[in-house]
Amino acid sequence: MEFGHLIILAFLCLTLRNIDASQSAEDYWHSVFPNTSVPEPLHDLVWPPKKSNLPIKVNEEKQYWTLFFEHDLHPGKMMHLGLHNYSDTNPSTRTTSQPFGAWLQAKLSENYSLDEVCGKTAGKGEHKFCAASLESMVGSAISKLGKNIRVVSSSFDEKHDRYSVEEVKKVGEKAVMCHRLNFEKVVFYCHQVNATITYMVPLVASDGAKAKALTICHHDTRGMDPVVLYQVLRVKPGTVPVCHFVGNKTLAWVPNLGTKESCSA
Repeated sequence: MEFGHLIILAFLCLTLRNIDASQSAEDYWHSVFPNTSVPEPLHDLVWPPKKSNLPIKVNEEKQYWTLFFEHDLHPGKMMHLGLHNYSDTNPSTRTTSQPFGAWLQAKLSENYSLDEVCGKTAGKGEHKFCAASLESMVGSAISKLGKNIRVVSSSFDEKHDRYSVEEVKKVGEKAVMCHRLNFEKVVFYCHQVNATITYMVPLVASDGAKAKALTICHHDTRGMDPVVLYQVLRVKPGTVPVCHFVGNKTLAWVPNLGTKESCSA
């Protein structure tokens, strides 16, 4: 009987510990960003799921495979998600350079350990870190951008592949991107890449469905995959700015230029 009581007590302690950890993360969020809701991509860091929703489905990240020029960002432009001109005949020889490095790490992390993914050397012009807690992510973003920051993310509908650009809103020229990795443990691969501009692009599908595309434009493309760039856009690395959308499981920390107070959107 005593042994049974001990088991129940241990279970209750573990449950309470998990609840406290969840409340602590939520309290931390509201202490740094008062009167703001937790963004969808961060829910699993604040309230760890009882059942993992991994692996991340490939079609949830197809937005990364939408490459275009910066001058394509204008109202009325039709965007078709995916790399439709690209044929990857030898995936084993593919590089993991930007903008596909973090996407590939998220996709391929099923075959690698967390240490292998997070221990990879940063790319040229890139500063990276892995965040397994809300505190470490926010703290690292603040160390790069300062305290006056906000967070933005995409909201794509998986049922739609074609959208028309409604508007183009420039978010800023500095950003720390955090990509959800494909592990049972909740962890984000975060990095800051030089010479980028971040946009928020409202989109509309043919049936009227709305979406918002977090968009990154790289002005220094010397480290990008030359095969992908040539096959899709017929350009070479280091020649012209190249942009891509960012999927729903990724977020961007950016300077909050609209107000002196820190906030989240």
